[in-house]
Amino acid sequence: MPQLTATAILQLALLLSALPAQYLISQWTGASVAQRYHATKRLMVGLEEEEDGVPGESPAIEVMLHDNDLGFFGASTEVRSPRPPFVFLKVGEVVMERRGHMVGVVVSWDPELKAPQEWISRVYSDSEETKAVHTPHYKVLFQGPGPTSLMVAYLPQTQLERVTGMRPDIPTLEQYFTHFDGERFVMQPWLREIYPEDED
Repeated sequence: MPQLTATAILQLALLLSALPAQYLISQWTGASVAQRYHATKRLMVGLEEEEDGVPGESPAIEVMLHDNDLGFFGASTEVRSPRPPFVFLKVGEVVMERRGHMVGVVVSWDPELKAPQEWISRVYSDSEETKAVHTPHYKVLFQGPGPTSLMVAYLPQTQLERVTGMRPDIPTLEQYFTHFDGERFVMQPWLREIYPEDED
């Protein structure tokens, strides 16, 4: 039987640790679909919402995408005119979420946070809540982890930055926009009626 020397033990240890090390490095770096999904999942509306004591329950995506009775999450059909000067982003603009670096498209905005109090309390700490309430918020569509999946987020202006010259491939954009003009998406007529000053 061959004798194990310190060098042989070191080589064996390095060889056996290579695969776990590669796995860990791949989990901490890069931008795979799964990593983007998990980064965005933390930002998703209602992530930790509990309903009937079941953790992880979240509102249906239809609640985020379409009109609701109270106009929460940018779903109000109230005309946004005149446009406040402190609302920097426009409907149809391509944006990047600053924490997870997800690229999406703005489909609506509120001049101030408009969401249920229980959602606000879950998403913002007490110290952040006062500032967040008076910050413009945007409903943004992101591409999900699969080619036909969709993620919707309601984010403050401080977490978004405008991106130009990029056309993300996101399902359901045709419901909101007619085409991409090279800089931004052009609104459907029904959306233009709600955000008349965002077309400039």
